Amino acid sequence: MLLFLSLLILFTNSVVSGSDSDKSALLQFKTSISDPYGALSNWVSNGSSHCSWFGVTCDSNSRVSALNITGGGRGNSGSFSSSSCAKIAQFPLYGLGIRRNCYDSNVKLVGLISPAVAKLSELRVLSLPFNELSGEIPIEIWGMEKLEVLDLEGNGVTGSLLSHFKGLKGLRVLNLGFNAISGEIPNSLSGCMSLQILNLAGNRVNGSVPGFVGEFRDLQGLYLSFNQLSGPVPKEIGVGCTKLEYLELAGNSLIGGIPSSLGNCSGLRSLILYSNLLQEVIPVELGRLNELEVLDVSRNSLSGSIPAELGNCSNLSILVLSNLFDPLPSSEGDPYLGQSSSSDEFNFLEGAIPAEIATLPKLKMIWAPRVLSPGNLPSNWGSCDNLEMVNFGQNLFNGEISEAFTHCRKLHFLDLSSNRLTGELSEKLLAPCTTVFDVSGNALSGSIPRFNYTACPHIPSSSGYLFESYDLPSAYLSFLADKWKVGVPFIGDVGGRTVYHSFGGNNFTGDLQSMPIGLDTLGEQTGYAFLAVGNKLTGPFPGDLLEKCNGLNSMVINVSNNEITGQIPADIGSLCKSLQLLDVSGNLIAGTIPPSFGDLTSLVSLDLSRNMLQGPIPNNMGQMRGLKYLSLGGNNLNGSIPTSLGQLHSLEVLELYSNSLSGEIPKGLVNLSNLTVLLLNNNKLSGQIPPGLANVTTLSAFNVSFNNLSGPLPSKDNLMKCSSVLGNPLLRSCRMFSLSVPSSDSQTTVNSLDSSATPPSSPPPKSGNSSAFNSIEIASITSASAIFSVLIALIILFVYTRKWNTGSRIGGSTRKEVTIFTDIGVPLSFEDVVRATGSFNASNCIGSGGFGATYKAEISPGVLVAIKRLAIGRFQGVQQFDAEIKTLGRLRHPNLVTLIGYHASETEMFLIYNYLPGGNLEKFIQERSTRAVDWRGRAKEFFTAGLWDVGPHDDLVEVLHLALVCTVESLSTRPTMKQVVRRLKQLQPPSC
Repeated sequence: MLLFLSLLILFTNSVVSGSDSDKSALLQFKTSISDPYGALSNWVSNGSSHCSWFGVTCDSNSRVSALNITGGGRGNSGSFSSSSCAKIAQFPLYGLGIRRNCYDSNVKLVGLISPAVAKLSELRVLSLPFNELSGEIPIEIWGMEKLEVLDLEGNGVTGSLLSHFKGLKGLRVLNLGFNAISGEIPNSLSGCMSLQILNLAGNRVNGSVPGFVGEFRDLQGLYLSFNQLSGPVPKEIGVGCTKLEYLELAGNSLIGGIPSSLGNCSGLRSLILYSNLLQEVIPVELGRLNELEVLDVSRNSLSGSIPAELGNCSNLSILVLSNLFDPLPSSEGDPYLGQSSSSDEFNFLEGAIPAEIATLPKLKMIWAPRVLSPGNLPSNWGSCDNLEMVNFGQNLFNGEISEAFTHCRKLHFLDLSSNRLTGELSEKLLAPCTTVFDVSGNALSGSIPRFNYTACPHIPSSSGYLFESYDLPSAYLSFLADKWKVGVPFIGDVGGRTVYHSFGGNNFTGDLQSMPIGLDTLGEQTGYAFLAVGNKLTGPFPGDLLEKCNGLNSMVINVSNNEITGQIPADIGSLCKSLQLLDVSGNLIAGTIPPSFGDLTSLVSLDLSRNMLQGPIPNNMGQMRGLKYLSLGGNNLNGSIPTSLGQLHSLEVLELYSNSLSGEIPKGLVNLSNLTVLLLNNNKLSGQIPPGLANVTTLSAFNVSFNNLSGPLPSKDNLMKCSSVLGNPLLRSCRMFSLSVPSSDSQTTVNSLDSSATPPSSPPPKSGNSSAFNSIEIASITSASAIFSVLIALIILFVYTRKWNTGSRIGGSTRKEVTIFTDIGVPLSFEDVVRATGSFNASNCIGSGGFGATYKAEISPGVLVAIKRLAIGRFQGVQQFDAEIKTLGRLRHPNLVTLIGYHASETEMFLIYNYLPGGNLEKFIQERSTRAVDWRGRAKEFFTAGLWDVGPHDDLVEVLHLALVCTVESLSTRPTMKQVVRRLKQLQPPSC
């Protein structure tokens, strides 16, 4: 009995001692951090038991078993109290199975993690996510024997994972996502055989994905996205993965193929692989994943056909095969992101969507723009009870739009734009119930139906999923719909519901019908865009189009380039108060401009150009104070330019060219501080050009040619030149250049008309023959341009693969060596190149492009070469070039320019090739042509008779156009070589 009492006393003392030790350790932890919101205010030494402190959980012996303090969230002002929640919110497609809300806490801990935490010897759970903890994880924590959960997600933890540690043998959850951890994934983690969750996403982890993760038999979630991982996806992942549910490897630089062994992961629910460098085919073995809900393989370099076996994935709801919207936010200025997001979509899959996939019963979304080779649009969609979003844009699909879509009662997003679809639209389609219905850029005919409409069975919410209970399928639906919505002008960024219906670029005929929007979607928070540009629509404007307009928050109408007649209604100002954009340019509308336009105070863009309007410009147009774009050119308007236009202080573009306007240019126009384009040419204006226009600093395009202006020409740097005032013989500064009579081809040329809802530009000039170059010249220079662009890309890719080849002598050398492929008869060294280019002096620059500048270099008397100095910052690493060279390596052409040699080091890279005299192609075209080329009308002249007779005419014209756009100066509009290759593949005949 005495012995028992002694043991009891000893045990009690031990428990008390352990409890006191835990309390002391917690207080040490508190002193190592700051607590601006006072979450730890009850952590006091002389207060209540430490087991009642905030975030502390104890076992039955008063020993601390869990420390759980979730920070982040919003402060009292409603803004994020920590950057961690805002940072993770930028990745809406991350974290199925582990993602949680972090906005319902007014807690924030700041500082270093104290090693005293390791003194909590009974601690099982250490969970401190979404705070602002920094520094490295203390070594002592890696030695904790009983710790099962280490959760520091969303902090600022730095350093690398320990390569050797003795503890954490029972660790079940290691969640270090979205910190600043660097280095490789160490082999030491292989000892944590009980791991169920491993999350290192959103760090700077490099190296490869270790094969030992396949040995974690209890692993349920592996999250390694948004790092700098490279190498292949190890096939070992699929060895013992029966419990694996979530595999996320997006946003890395992984190469090779998708392992077929993943087909063994029978419990896999999500497979997220977007934004890598994966190649080869989609494995048929993925068809064994019966539990798979989300499959995203977009933004890789996959090829081959889509396996019909995916139709066996009976729970599949989200299938993303390509994505033109980059899910990765820009890493610029963000120290937590090591992966650049400037990548393109390079997948190119063969064949059509298998019927087995289209008829999947739980399919909610299939997203596959610009990824499939020409084929037929699926005609069988099964019951499609859950189908909500379909994007097959830019795939060159043939056939008709199936009435099977009429059974898809939840379908609210249908993008079939830029294909080759024919036939007529069925009035049974649920277009009025869709938020996006885009069939533009096809060959559809007939009339735009009124569509049979009773009530919409499903209307998607106008709110997002950003901070709601996380569900990955819903996150995909919301993310892609929101990304698409942002691109809709005027209505895509105002909040609320956006409805976009585009019928442009087809062969639709008939009158304008009532806008096809369901009454269920009308409301003060709805913005609606109706686009039917470039068809053959007739009848009066606006017909029944504006019937429902006043039930909307905002309205966009573009019916330009049709054959619409009649007059604009006198009461247009009351028919559609919510109108923000109206474009009826390029039609046959007659009559006068109604003064009630001034009542459309919401109008931002108005384009009535190239019609048959006459009479004066109403003075009360100056009431549209929000107007940014006004184009009335190409009509027969008369009278003077209203002085009230000088009150449109938001105006950026004013186009009144080619009318019969008279009087003086209003002096009030000089007050338009946002004006960038002013085109008043081809009128009957008189008087002086207001001197104050020279002070409008934003003005970049100006033309008053062919009027009766007089007086001096205001000084405006390079803007107001004599070429902008031709045909004004009384202008003193330009008399020697003036023409007394305007010629038929002297109209101002601005950009060609866009077929979107964006404001169009001035009309193209009429044909002229005086300085045009012949069809052989055009065909030669455009073909040479395309070939030369392909060559430059191939050379650059070749250089990089040589540079980073471990056997290459340049890869391991910093010496200034030049590798020579072709002997030009004189020595060619690094120093020779630098000397001949004047140290790459701008005076020797003969051109520049997306890869860098090109210099003319005379190596020795009479020996000229061209030096392409590469912009190193444009390239993102070895494996990206390895992937690209495999894509472009199949291209062969006998007329490539000669690569003489190259130099590649860490600080300088350039290519040396034979010098081709003749100047810049773009300059050559501008000097030789003053007219726009009618590609389709004269295309036959650009090809040999045999080729034109046997080739598809549309495809040949497309190749010619593709060659020309490769020469444009702007990187934002010039296609990448990947895009060129993809387009050529799409145009490739089946027999090739």
